[in-house]
Amino acid sequence: MTSIVSDNKPEFKPPAGFNEMSDQEKKQTYMEWAKEKYAEQYENWMPWIEDTFLKWFTKDNKASYATKDTLDKTKVTGIQQVDTLQDGVHNLAAGQVGQGGLLQPLGDMVSKEGINRSERQGKDDKGGYLPTNLPSIPGLGGLGGK
Repeated sequence: MTSIVSDNKPEFKPPAGFNEMSDQEKKQTYMEWAKEKYAEQYENWMPWIEDTFLKWFTKDNKASYATKDTLDKTKVTGIQQVDTLQDGVHNLAAGQVGQGGLLQPLGDMVSKEGINRSERQGKDDKGGYLPTNLPSIPGLGGLGGK
């Protein structure tokens, strides 16, 4: 099939894979496409940005931050001494799963595999549903095994 192309106008070629696209995808407007791409990038980058912020500017990871936030809501008295004691206990408990805490590896794992996955609808940072950083399990093909 030949096409007539004038000297000053280039021939229009649809994007690669255009013929394989469904009619719905072909009718998608630029704004719909932009919203979809923004949502994808937000899902990919926002958990990393939050983790990096907590690491650089606080001694928390997401697990210790959530622990501290939840425990802060449990103050039941208006007595300053009791509230101060509760704050100390809350900071001690949250600090154990934060940076430098005794349970930091557990806090980091809960932050990455629990909280970040829940923010990404169950996907890890590579877009998969199965953990990729766990050691392989022999005999389980497709579940980390080889």
